[in-house]
Amino acid sequence: MKRRPGLWRRLALRWVHLLLGGALLMPYFLLVTVCMSVVLHDPVIVKGLGSQIVAYLLCLPLVAATAQVFPLVRVLETAAARALCSVQEGSLDTAPGAGRSAGGAERRRTACWFTLHVGTGAVVSGATLGVPPAIVVLLLYPFVGSLRDLEWPWAQGIAVWSAPLAGVALLVALVALAYGAGALLDRSAPVLLGPTPADRLALAEARAATLAARNRLARELHDSVGHALSAVTLQAAAARKVLGSDPEFASEALRAIEETTRSAVAELDTVLGVLREGDTAADKAPRPPTLAAGMDSLLDRTRAAGVTVVCTPGAGSALSDLPDHLSREAFRIVQEGLTNVLRHAGAVPVELAVTVESAGNAGTTENAAGKEHPAGGVPSADAPLEPLEHLEAPLKSPELTVRIENPLPETPSTAAFRGGGRGLRGIEERAALLGGSAESGVRDGIWRLCVRLPLHTQEAR
Repeated sequence: MKRRPGLWRRLALRWVHLLLGGALLMPYFLLVTVCMSVVLHDPVIVKGLGSQIVAYLLCLPLVAATAQVFPLVRVLETAAARALCSVQEGSLDTAPGAGRSAGGAERRRTACWFTLHVGTGAVVSGATLGVPPAIVVLLLYPFVGSLRDLEWPWAQGIAVWSAPLAGVALLVALVALAYGAGALLDRSAPVLLGPTPADRLALAEARAATLAARNRLARELHDSVGHALSAVTLQAAAARKVLGSDPEFASEALRAIEETTRSAVAELDTVLGVLREGDTAADKAPRPPTLAAGMDSLLDRTRAAGVTVVCTPGAGSALSDLPDHLSREAFRIVQEGLTNVLRHAGAVPVELAVTVESAGNAGTTENAAGKEHPAGGVPSADAPLEPLEHLEAPLKSPELTVRIENPLPETPSTAAFRGGGRGLRGIEERAALLGGSAESGVRDGIWRLCVRLPLHTQEAR
């Protein structure tokens, strides 16, 4: 965060800002004095202080009208306030495009600010021009004989030596006037030039859209590239162990590594292309494969890493009829679930079930033989796992269920990765954006991940 300047630098910048306001009043002041001279048939500018004060007051409505008519005044005054008034950073931020079509309330606030800036600036500018000569005279009054000829209160006796004190007091008063006027503008700038409630809402929406797009890109990178790197790590480790004893298996592992990395590089290029273009539109984010089109390739890559996957997919027609956005998000969920197995459990048997459940049915899944899962055990075709408790409730609407279960390894896998946590959070975010739910945890030594997604949902952004 940018630090505010020190006290004296702040005072100097604000003083310049006030002098700028006084300079902006001069055209109005000259116009008014000329008009008054014509009407009164007398040169107002030399008539006296009272006439000049009247001219000054008549200028202020013209200043306010200028800010009402020209929206550019707000832009220029905001830039000047940021640079010279030392307002708190971020207090004048507005949404992109704000101020181009200023409404009535915003124009009135701009008029108030412009009048305040120009009005106070004129007073400080007049004092800055008129007071310093008087201060010099007072400071030199006891020491310069010719100055004593002036009819001042210090013309006689000991009172002569009080003139320098009066000069110092006048200097302090001038500095205090500039400081107070600058502080007034500093406090008024966020109120009169800051964002309106509509601006704040637009700014929040713009930031939320940007954050959502960044989170989506982060999920895509984590799920696609993370899965590829996890699989490649296990495949390379397996190939290294059997390179001398089983060259054929090592060759197959190297081929799988090649295919996995080629796919990961393609997806990475897509994401980086979006980032380099600076376009955060959600519809330009990379699109992963769908369940129907990409499941076989995903399972092949996972099995090539040494993981035994027993898959219980839904009916082929049911999966192919899923909405594209739902199928893509479900594919990423399956991919991240398998990545978690590779990262944290290693080469263990995994049971994967992707099913479409109709409304009213109990949320239990069946294995390839059509039998309901019994409790406990290691996932396999003969001893499938028990469903999570929350799946046993009847469904209120058709849902797509993704369920992944694997036993925890007895000893930590040498290929397991430390850290993590982003994958499960990404799965929960995907499910929440689609109106579904995600649960995960350990029961009876079995890690379970279950995600339920309603079939009728809008595309997540």
